[in-house]
Amino acid sequence: MTTVNVGIIGLGSWGECHVEAYRSLPNVRIAAICDTREERLAEIGDRFGIETRSRYTHYEEMLERSDLDLVSVVTFEKDHLTPTLAALAGCKHVLVEKPITTRLKEAKEMYDAAVRHDRHLLPGHLLRFDPRYMDIHRSIRSGSLGKPVSMYFKRSRQRSLFDTYCRTNTVYELTVHDLDLAIWYADSPVKSVQAYGRHVSGSTAPEVLWVNLEFENGILAVLHSNWMTPDKAGIAINDAVEVIGDTGIAHFETASGGLQVWNNSGRFNPDFHIHHTADGIVYGALREQLQYICNCIVQGTEPSLISFTDAIRVIEAADAIVLSCETGQRIELGCS
Repeated sequence: MTTVNVGIIGLGSWGECHVEAYRSLPNVRIAAICDTREERLAEIGDRFGIETRSRYTHYEEMLERSDLDLVSVVTFEKDHLTPTLAALAGCKHVLVEKPITTRLKEAKEMYDAAVRHDRHLLPGHLLRFDPRYMDIHRSIRSGSLGKPVSMYFKRSRQRSLFDTYCRTNTVYELTVHDLDLAIWYADSPVKSVQAYGRHVSGSTAPEVLWVNLEFENGILAVLHSNWMTPDKAGIAINDAVEVIGDTGIAHFETASGGLQVWNNSGRFNPDFHIHHTADGIVYGALREQLQYICNCIVQGTEPSLISFTDAIRVIEAADAIVLSCETGQRIELGCS
């Protein structure tokens, strides 16, 4: 195999990013796209030159195609399970966007199906492909920071986005990235969780979430997520990470670095690390993740940089965080 034929299910704003990123890869062909909204399907298909016969409003019909090697599932998280199982049953490799699900039972169902059908099942934890986070992981593994002691992660997004993402608890929509990073860095299961949420507007999802994690190997982590960045601040992504080892520290913040544009409309701090396009060129961690997956498929190698087992651990920890917020109690996860 020299070319990977890809199908994409779900053409929301992030599904469109998948289309852009896949189209930029030299060894990939977008063979099919699917969305239940005919207008959106036509818009994306026309804009990116995808043949009418390769556009589907029902994923079941799309998955009947025998030429698909990889399927991206980019629907709402509550709708991830059935297309994922169907794609795996049809002998397709599958990338499931984050959160893979909000139900632990579904995550395990997906995993069991992937094992049964001998297909790759990959979570959309793309920060493992952001060079900044990758270098911290490399520093930990090389021992240049010494033995890890504690970690801190902050993830802050604009207030207006909460109207869209309050459909799901903040831990699954926002904190999920840092849970994956923390598990990846610690290289250990989570032992216990204590979490605190604040519901500023009265929504069922907290706008502010603080989480304390203790890992089985003794490492501590603090995770802070919020939807409180004022839109007029012009900061799309306001994140930070700090990993403390017994001989060194790794640290970066997104808001204080990179391009800043100041004009009569105010200040704008765009992000180039996740997904960005300029003059037809695509940059970012999403593209790097998709390129890595497609290379593994072409070469017949195991995509070891991403782990669905870790993704299951993320959902286990997320469930414990929700329970801790509800009860005010420290939640023990036990051995995994």
